[in-house]
Amino acid sequence: MTLFGDPTIWLPIAFATLMGVSILIYVVLDGFDLGVGVLIPFASPAEKDRMIASIGPFWDANETWLVLAVGLLLVAFPWAHGVILTAFYMPVALMLLGLILRGVAFEFRAKAPASHKPWWNSAFFAGSLMTALCQGFMLGLYIMGLEWTWPNVAFALLTAVCLTVGYAFIGSAWLMIKTEGDLQKKAVAWAQRGQWGVLAGIGAVSLASPLVSPRIFEKWFAVPEIFVLAPLPIVSIVLLGVIWISLRHLPDAEDRWCWIPFAATTFLFVLAFAGLAYSFYPYVVPERLTIYDAASAPESLFIILIGALVVLPMIAGYTVLAYTTFRGKAADLRYD
Repeated sequence: MTLFGDPTIWLPIAFATLMGVSILIYVVLDGFDLGVGVLIPFASPAEKDRMIASIGPFWDANETWLVLAVGLLLVAFPWAHGVILTAFYMPVALMLLGLILRGVAFEFRAKAPASHKPWWNSAFFAGSLMTALCQGFMLGLYIMGLEWTWPNVAFALLTAVCLTVGYAFIGSAWLMIKTEGDLQKKAVAWAQRGQWGVLAGIGAVSLASPLVSPRIFEKWFAVPEIFVLAPLPIVSIVLLGVIWISLRHLPDAEDRWCWIPFAATTFLFVLAFAGLAYSFYPYVVPERLTIYDAASAPESLFIILIGALVVLPMIAGYTVLAYTTFRGKAADLRYD
């Protein structure tokens, strides 16, 4: 147990890293397919089918990363799991309801008679919207310290809307890659409108985090930290500029640069997540429980780590295989 140093130090860090990576991958991957669901009402019936087909091979595998992240939180940080899920009881219940509604609608709409398909499209939209709003609400309340006060709830409602717009934006960026013709042009137009919501969301979270916590303020604005961390917001602004410029020139005649908004948005999400992780470390429950206080016994964590190192490559391998096998433009979604 002492081969790699003090296990009470490196094991909590290892599990916090695994959990953080799982959440980040989930936000990017399930973010775009939730975004496609949110955009469904703005498309024609034929375009709806193509949009669903663009996420068909991926959406259920994308959600596996959420299950992995929650599982790691439960087994590695049981004290934090209890505190966080107690605070999030209602939004988690609504999110699960949204995920169920979305999954049922996705499967049934493919076999439903034409007259029933609009109902399943509406259910798919409602499930996607509920899930995105609940995740944004939980992000906002987490930043505000998990306290259910009116100002905190107001901020959480703001982040709920902003994250939903962010998901819709990356969903548009995904559709630029997977579609062509009029639907691709519509995706560019949706992204042009949604980019301001992404900017507002990142700006709101960046301002709120240091304002609600003197500790986070000190971590970002003390010297020399402010100079070391300066590339983070600077690169984020550059990426927003890249997105804005690329959207003004898409779709291009040869469809060569349609991947730029999705890649830039993914990088932007990674930077935003890195900023949040730096702000809250070492706390897993803001200002109350550190990863060291909340961690299971080192002996338990070591056994769990062996299992995680087996499961994680399998999920990653399946994800890579799915995205490699179904690369290229989306075709018709068929179940026969």
